[in-house]
Amino acid sequence: MRDYFDSYGVLVALIVVGGGIVGGGLAANRLLRPNRPTAEKLLTYECGVDPVGGGWAHSYVRYYVFAYLYVVFAVDAVFLFPWATVFSAPGYGATTLGEMFVFLVFLAAGLAYAGKKGVLSWV
Repeated sequence: MRDYFDSYGVLVALIVVGGGIVGGGLAANRLLRPNRPTAEKLLTYECGVDPVGGGWAHSYVRYYVFAYLYVVFAVDAVFLFPWATVFSAPGYGATTLGEMFVFLVFLAAGLAYAGKKGVLSWV
């Protein structure tokens, strides 16, 4: 039973040492950094736009659509990598190939729809 709890002792020691390293780094940063706050430095900064006027601002919807299309293609890449590893396994070739073609057809349909709506034009 003692050996069982000794392994937890090593874990607790590692957590304490890691916390000490992180805490020491943060304390050193706090002690060594310059601290000269000015009114300009304390202003709220968001997306490179100075906070003047009201809280409501106009923004183009197409930027959000570009972000959405990026997410779609990022998710596509996330699904392609595991598919590539399973595809080489024996017995899964035809099934995974068919499933990936269905997935790519849906992705191509979404891309064609975005192109038809004019979302992909940058002007």
